[in-house]
Amino acid sequence: MSASVDRIFAALADPHRRRAVELLGELPRRAGELASALDLPAPALSRHMRVLKECGLVEESHPEFDARVRIYALKDGAMAELKRWVASTEAMWAAQLSALKTHVETKR
Repeated sequence: MSASVDRIFAALADPHRRRAVELLGELPRRAGELASALDLPAPALSRHMRVLKECGLVEESHPEFDARVRIYALKDGAMAELKRWVASTEAMWAAQLSALKTHVETKR
């Protein structure tokens, strides 16, 4: 497993960050909206979003009219490596279970 997949799993281990990713999957949101939806104070949200940005899942932007406003969105393709890892792991387990089934059936 690559280091980036490890960082993504570590980031998604927290339920608040998983929920933030779910919400951002629907549409980009302002920091205040996310904080309210997650029932978190602003400093806690900021820490969670920093982790999600560091692992490459989330990006932050500021509208031209107010640089103080933070808008978070999922990065395009951020989950691609994680999806590849899950697919290859699923294929490996399917092959293992198929081999076990064959082994058990031939021993009868």
